Parts: sequence; C-alpha cells; structure tokens
Amino acid sequence: MTPAPAAGTGQPDGPADGRRLGWWLRYPAAQAMALYALLRVSGLVILAIFAHRAGTDFWPLLHSRFDSSWYVQIADNGYDQGLVNHRPDGSSRLPNLPFFPLYPGLIAAVAAITPFSTPVAALIVSWLGGLAAAAGIYAVGAHLGSRRVGLLLVGLWAVLPHAIVQNMAYTETIFTALVAWTLYALLRRQWLTAGLLCLVAGLSRPTATTVAAAVGLTALVAIVRRQDGWRPWVAAALSPLGYLGYLAWIGHRLGRIDGYFHMQETTWRIGFDGGASTVKALDEMLTQPTRLAFYMSTLLLGLAVVLIALLVLHRYPLPLVIYSIAFFLISIGTENYYWAKGRYLMPAFTLLLPIAMGLGKARRSTVVALFVFLVLVSGWYGTYLCLIWKASP
Repeated sequence: MTPAPAAGTGQPDGPADGRRLGWWLRYPAAQAMALYALLRVSGLVILAIFAHRAGTDFWPLLHSRFDSSWYVQIADNGYDQGLVNHRPDGSSRLPNLPFFPLYPGLIAAVAAITPFSTPVAALIVSWLGGLAAAAGIYAVGAHLGSRRVGLLLVGLWAVLPHAIVQNMAYTETIFTALVAWTLYALLRRQWLTAGLLCLVAGLSRPTATTVAAAVGLTALVAIVRRQDGWRPWVAAALSPLGYLGYLAWIGHRLGRIDGYFHMQETTWRIGFDGGASTVKALDEMLTQPTRLAFYMSTLLLGLAVVLIALLVLHRYPLPLVIYSIAFFLISIGTENYYWAKGRYLMPAFTLLLPIAMGLGKARRSTVVALFVFLVLVSGWYGTYLCLIWKASP
C-alpha cells in the first residue's frame, strides 16, 4: 500500500488537484509573470486613485509624456532628415534621431495589424515587454539560486521606485527582456543565442553596449580557455552589430561618421563626461536643499555601489558582474539628468541578486511584509513622478 503524503509536504491531494496544478507547476515562468502583473497592477491602481483625486486623466500619464511622445511620433511619422526640425506651428524642436528604432518599429507593427491607436499600441508593446522581462529575470534567478529566488528577483524588479516607467511607453521593459535572456543564454553557454539577442538589444537602447561588453568579455575568456570552439567568436562578433548598425545609419543620414555623438552633444546635451556632471550634481545636492527625485537617485546610486561590491565579493558569474559594473559606470558617466539616474539603472536587475538570494532564506511572513511595504513605496513614488514631478521620470 502506498502511504499517504505527510501533512505539510505541499503535494496535491489527489489526481484531480494534480491535473489542475500540473501546468502551473511545470511552467514556473508563468508564476513569475503572474507575480509581476499583480505587483505592477497594484502600482497602477495607486496611481489611478490619486490621478482621479487630482482630476488628471490617467492614460495620458502613461503614453503621452516625455520620451513616450517621441516614440509615438516616430512610429507615426518616421525619423527626421537632419538636426534642424520644426513643429507644425513653425517652432523649432529637437531631432528624434537619438531614439533607437526597435521600440517604435514594434509600435508601428502592432498599430498596423490591430485596431488600436499608436499610443495604445505603445503600451501593449511595453507591457508585453514587461512580461517577457519577468520571465527572463526569473530564468536568471532560478538558474543561480532556486525557483523562490527567481520569483523574488522578479518581485523586487517590479517594485523598484521607478517601476511606474515599466508601464509607460518607454523602452525599459523591452530592453530589460533582451538583456535578461541574453545573460541567461550566456550562463548556459548558448553563445549564438546570446549573440543574436544582444544584436537585437543594440537596436533598442544605446546602453546595449553594456550587455555587448558582457558577451564580448565572457566570450574572450572562453576563447582564451579554448572552450566551445568557434561559437564564442561568433557571439562576440554579433553582439555589437545592432548598436553599430544604427550608429552607421545615423552617420549616413547626417553626413558625418560621428553623427550620433555629434547630435547628442550639440542638440540633446547628453554625452559621456566620465561622471563630472554626476559629481557636480551630487555636491550641489549635499550642500543645498533640492527636490525629492535628486535624493532618490542618490539613494539608488549609493545602494548600487554596495550591491556591486556584493556581486564581486560573492563571486557571481562573470557576465553578470561585467554587465552590472558596466551599466553602473555608463549611468553615472552620462552627462546631466541626475534626477533620472534611478531610472537609468532599472535594466540592471542583476544588482538585485544579492537581495533576492538573502530573502530566499527569510521566513514567508517577512517576505510578504517587505513586499507590502515596497509596493506602497513604489506606488507612492510612481504617483509623485507622474503627478508632481514635471521633468522626465
């Protein structure tokens, strides 16, 4: 006679329960996506409540402000021909060429094959990107730790202070999804997959240079050690092609080889100054009163330094350490926009691994209490960014 399962083992009570739960247990990534959706819906509900109280339309907050409007405009009308451009009323405006093509291309594709407007299509792409990112983040966490660690890593990413941007018409979710699956492929030594995903990531954001560095340096180590034959060579060669391809296209359109960097410096005033403007902003913030967004960025940058140290000291896999350090350096080295440094760091979900690993050993009641607190903080700060803060989040 087969003994009954002991109480508290968590095994199904019978065949019917097993059939009902089987698909859910076989696809833990579905649990990660469900958790992510639940946490982000919680943040949106908080924003919707306070937007209603403030007499503000909810949906335009997500798809018609700052970078969102630029991506929608590109999806509707394409890219500018040069650096000098004008609005219909004759006033001058900045060129839209700094915005990489993957996200607006996906928006245009969804708008073309569905009855939805371009702004709605932008949100659909962003939200689907969030689910894909959640699955990829879970895969990385579960590979390094356990299913619980993977779920915790997804949960932490979903309740970051700037997580409201994950529900806006921004590229953070699409880019993070590509990064997560690239890093997962690297961890599994799937070189060609990593190279191709990194190539696509290079079409989404200029910060794809960070994941290209992770692919390239990890491949270099494998080549030196004479591992996996020709595959690391191909991965290293593929990884920067998306980024370089867009830069080449911009250079051709503007008629100069350094067209992209020239445009950034002369029009948008966003270059790489090695952190000089970040240090200046930090000094000003510490010596005179300033706004909440500056304090939040300072807090997150300081926390990132601690988490990078933990990644190094605890000897996390090389591609994760390279990506985390590179992303931090490019975030602090980017000129101006100090208040947005926290958002810049959002795709560096790898920084959250030490926290997820630690929480993996905590009691369930502790984890639940912590996440209730983080949901409220994330929802509050997201509401502040949308209703009070007047610059880009």
